[in-house]
Amino acid sequence: MFDREASVRQMATRATVPPTAPPRAGFVARRTRFAVKSVGLVLGLAGVVVIALLSLRIGSLDLTTETAWNAIVNFDPNSYEQTVVRSLRLPRTIVALAIGGALAVAGATMQAVTRNPLADPFILGVSSGASFAIVTVVYYAGLSSPHQYIWFAFAGALGASALVFAVGAAGSGGPTPIKLALAGVVISAALGAWTSALLLLDDETLDTVRFWLAGSVVNRDMATFWFVSPFLVGGSLLCLLLGHQLNVLNLGEDTAKALGMRTEPVRIVSSVIVVLITGAAVAVAGPIGFVGLAVPHMMRAVVGVDYRWLLPYSLVYGAIFLTAADIVGRVVTRPAELQAGIVTAFVGVPFLVYLARRRGLAE
Repeated sequence: MFDREASVRQMATRATVPPTAPPRAGFVARRTRFAVKSVGLVLGLAGVVVIALLSLRIGSLDLTTETAWNAIVNFDPNSYEQTVVRSLRLPRTIVALAIGGALAVAGATMQAVTRNPLADPFILGVSSGASFAIVTVVYYAGLSSPHQYIWFAFAGALGASALVFAVGAAGSGGPTPIKLALAGVVISAALGAWTSALLLLDDETLDTVRFWLAGSVVNRDMATFWFVSPFLVGGSLLCLLLGHQLNVLNLGEDTAKALGMRTEPVRIVSSVIVVLITGAAVAVAGPIGFVGLAVPHMMRAVVGVDYRWLLPYSLVYGAIFLTAADIVGRVVTRPAELQAGIVTAFVGVPFLVYLARRRGLAE
């Protein structure tokens, strides 16, 4: 005989199991993702140490790890090898790590603010604006010290970014990703033409900035680096603190406002931070491109679109990326050296073409 009560009890049992299982499964999944991402970040920090040691070792004069380490912790001024490490390779390693991490964070932040996957300080003309301003004041005012023209780098970066956004927002549809990228290319080309004209008109200006314009971390003035390091370090840390706000902003203007966020202050603050980071980086190492484009996209493939993770990952792996580019530049044309900015361009240009050809991005 059909037992109605038993059937009801079975149905009730089946009905009560699913509501309790998914929350537990979701909790375990979140803990697992958190653990995996934490491990990836720790591995990245270990990678920073490894790439720094390689940077101290590799060059026209190959050294052992022991020699490089002793140059840091037990320096012998009578040792030629340790003097090379301490006076030449250590400064360029510090500059590469700091600028690589800062530019990657700036690129990720700019992509969130503009909701443009092609955003990058180099592509959107921010670096070109800083370079243009520096070359202009060197030509007209005869300035030669980075301490003097650092403020012009900030002004040029701010002016160029504002001009790109104004041009990209013109017409119907507003500032779409492709329009902003095209505006950045156009403005960068115009500023680059003016910069080249000034360099051709004055040999003294050319001698002052030609090596710097290639984008390099070699023989950088460490006094200038320490002077601008608060902008690099402080700007990067402020971007990390804005991770939650950038997540909300990345949902779209209407959604962010519906959640109670005042979007304009977040955009303004984030944009100013990006300008400060870019201006400081250009003043020290020149216009190094594509770090802020390639690294955040690589990290999205690992940690997704959560900016609370994407920004610290970009900071760590951006430092590795630029330092590795500097090492490659020392090896491929040995005994001569290829500037890090040229190496990053070789990597970044094909990456940009790949991104531009993606169907969803073009739309």
